Amino acid sequence: MLLRFSYQALITPLVACLSVLGVSALQFPRLQSLLINKQATSLEILEQDIQTEHLRLSLLKKLPSFGYDNFMANWVYLNFLQYFGDDEVREKTGYSLSPEYFEIIIKHDPRFLGAYISLSTSTSMYAAMPERSIKLIQEGLHSITPQVPEKSYYIWRYKGTDELLFLGNSQAAQNSFNTAANWANQYSDPESKYMAQNSHQTAVFLSQNPDSRYARIATWAIVLNNGVDEKTRKRVVKEIESLGGKVINTPTGNKITFPPKD
Repeated sequence: MLLRFSYQALITPLVACLSVLGVSALQFPRLQSLLINKQATSLEILEQDIQTEHLRLSLLKKLPSFGYDNFMANWVYLNFLQYFGDDEVREKTGYSLSPEYFEIIIKHDPRFLGAYISLSTSTSMYAAMPERSIKLIQEGLHSITPQVPEKSYYIWRYKGTDELLFLGNSQAAQNSFNTAANWANQYSDPESKYMAQNSHQTAVFLSQNPDSRYARIATWAIVLNNGVDEKTRKRVVKEIESLGGKVINTPTGNKITFPPKD
């Protein structure tokens, strides 16, 4: 009886892993070939590869996780990072698959705090699908409380950022930042206290100046200070400068100068 139990204990995770990785195997030789011959790859072939990846992600949405939801979410997130970080190919084919990765991760691990910032940024800013980003964040929030995951108030800040910068919905953004402030106030550490104050101030400013350039620069600054990659940093700096602001690097972090309040 003991031997049978041990066999089952070993074979169950093995079946789960093989099921998940088997889907990846359908694509991996193609992916490796593209990485090796990227410069000589035609746009037509790249688009065919995007279609293959789209089919793979569609299959992953339907594939059961066999209880290994965190494993599935982490593995798909690593796939996303490879996809997002391939600047040369993304310049040719775009970022339309970003929300597909986002959807799978939210399904399997809606409390994966670290995934929200890069996935919401990629979906809203690069794939130009802010409505879908906000919808996916909202789905994730159904499984989130102020304490689980720790410092989950950041997710409300990401939602408010998308609502203001990409939809121009200052009222919805105000509500999101107010919620972020309320959730952050449930923590006593300095970081959370600062985020509570900052979120509250942002919400108050939006209530008084919903269409202000100042408010938009301040919200872009939130994106900039989230530890984004260099590609996103350049994009954000450009957006801030287009609004009349300026980003100055200092030993203690980014310093933002604002134009006269409007």
